[in-house]
Amino acid sequence: MKPYIPHTLPIEAIEWHKFIDLMGKANRYIARYDGLLQSVINPDVLLAPLRTQEAVHSSKIEGTQASLRDVLQFEGEQDVEDYKKDDIYEVINYRIALKEGREQMQSIPLTLNLIRKMHNTLMHDVRGSSADPGNFRRIQNFIGAPGSTIDDARFVPPTVPVMMEALSNWEKYMHHEELDVIVQLAIVHAQFEIIHPFLDGNGRMGRILIPLFLYHKKIIHEPVFYLSDYLENHRSEYYDALKNITDSGVWTNWIRFFLNAIIVQAEKNINKTRAIINLYEEVKKEIIESTHSQYAVHCLDTIFIQPIFSSNYFSKNSGIPKSSTTRLLDILVKEKVLVIAEAGAGRRPTIYAFKRLLSIVND
Repeated sequence: MKPYIPHTLPIEAIEWHKFIDLMGKANRYIARYDGLLQSVINPDVLLAPLRTQEAVHSSKIEGTQASLRDVLQFEGEQDVEDYKKDDIYEVINYRIALKEGREQMQSIPLTLNLIRKMHNTLMHDVRGSSADPGNFRRIQNFIGAPGSTIDDARFVPPTVPVMMEALSNWEKYMHHEELDVIVQLAIVHAQFEIIHPFLDGNGRMGRILIPLFLYHKKIIHEPVFYLSDYLENHRSEYYDALKNITDSGVWTNWIRFFLNAIIVQAEKNINKTRAIINLYEEVKKEIIESTHSQYAVHCLDTIFIQPIFSSNYFSKNSGIPKSSTTRLLDILVKEKVLVIAEAGAGRRPTIYAFKRLLSIVND
């Protein structure tokens, strides 16, 4: 199979009339979601579990097996089987890379240099860390089943010189004023995957770019629109729709798939975010009334950020004096805000779970 030569952007032959029915709906749903986001007073707290869930789903598309519970248990200082730890680190790196992108974009635009920095973070000390992280590939690569060769590959990305030209064109297109930003996002994501500029991590990097591009275009006020849940659940359709571009040269099927993904996931994100906001206010009242503590909000924010945690974790990270933590945790269990997931014994700490939040995030 010969290396693919990507289309030059913008695409001149876009068949706009074939997905105009989905364009308006996708934009309305994104606008509704952003309106809800703007009502979130402390998104770093309330949306923390959704960020982790996004990282889990995106990493699963690439073959990791770590679940949301695995990651939360690990970060909440609960023992996790050694064989899961490499996958957990991949998930954590994904979340850190996304956060790094958001922070960098406070002062610099979305560029190839920023993408290289995020890729370096994404691949740090995990599977693929020997594949020149943070640098665009210098050799030919290909996509295929394990053991396949370039001759029987599923897809062969462009040669390095063509890749560099295509990346430059792609970067300019990100700053182009397209007729519709969501369609532009569909093209930006697909073209990145087609160019396949890194030796490893292209899929995860391409999905990180979805919320960052919407943020870059000022379509959402926080880069927290996560699509990997839908893409993981429709993995075969996702890959087939991308392959249809390179097989046929036609973008319509891919754009329709992507717009529909945006609509479905936006509705799900709206429902989850609204449920989390309501739960926060509900539990805030419960904790204040049951503890009568000046540390009530510290308690609340800690269990929203980390809904599975050890007593040791809570003492170290809640900002509450150690002399008060045991009493507060006992009250939260008694009032059924928390449940004991694993009772402590000897030097092993008690593990707590905030099941009402977990049920929303896992839904």
